[in-house]
Amino acid sequence: MHLAFSSMNNLSDPHPADLARALEERGFESLWYGEHSHIPCARTTPYPPGGEMPAPYRRMLDPYLSLMTAANATTKLRLGTGIALLMERDIFSQAKTIATLDHLSGGRVMIGTGVGWNREEFENICPHPFDKRYAVLRETVEATRRLWRDDEASFHGDYVRFDAVWQDPKPLQPGGPKIFLGVMGPLGRQHAARWADGWYPVDVALPDVAAELSAFRELVRRAGRDPADVEINLQIMDTQNLDKLKHYRDLGVERATIGVSMDAWDKPDRVLPMIDRFAEVIPELTA
Repeated sequence: MHLAFSSMNNLSDPHPADLARALEERGFESLWYGEHSHIPCARTTPYPPGGEMPAPYRRMLDPYLSLMTAANATTKLRLGTGIALLMERDIFSQAKTIATLDHLSGGRVMIGTGVGWNREEFENICPHPFDKRYAVLRETVEATRRLWRDDEASFHGDYVRFDAVWQDPKPLQPGGPKIFLGVMGPLGRQHAARWADGWYPVDVALPDVAAELSAFRELVRRAGRDPADVEINLQIMDTQNLDKLKHYRDLGVERATIGVSMDAWDKPDRVLPMIDRFAEVIPELTA
């Protein structure tokens, strides 16, 4: 099992180059950055964990520029978005940005995406109905894959439509980077099982991780796919119990992603001690 690190990607966090070098030196597999282009000042959408939305959400840097900075400072560390809001950008510009990052990093990119939780943010940018966002995301991903794959790419869905275009270069990885779907509910899991390259859940939201992973793999089989082809990238919220990582490894989780707790999102001094502590168990996880 690989060990990865995710960050809010604020100016108060460790610089992407410094963080990336530290992770690569300690044997981490990848670095993941999330995305919010903006946060509406007037918001009625509740923050999913409850309570007030943490202030660092308002100060997030652009994930692709930060990942490019991380790529320039490393040689093998993989680079992920965790998660990118693919529906909230122009599809052509975004596809080229990701393809460019994949080329300039030597094919190290992975894309985590989701439907987002902030209705007002979604509606500021995306013209499609919020209550159809899973279908919109499915079409956005399929259309992006065509741009990455086809010489003359076109797409005509219910929400995403364009006639044949040329868009080059294609990503360095054939067919483009793997796309992980970060969703938790029943509808999201069905979408992940049907078309995503991986599922990206949060462990504390799964009452019984072993049972939930087994049920998800059964959904993949029912979709006519091989569960071995759909990676599990599990976001770890309880970072005190290192033995839990070994348990997840034994359940067949391909990647565990850790990060500092929400109360430390603006405390960069917490990051290096944390990755040093987890680096000690990486040899056991990858053996």
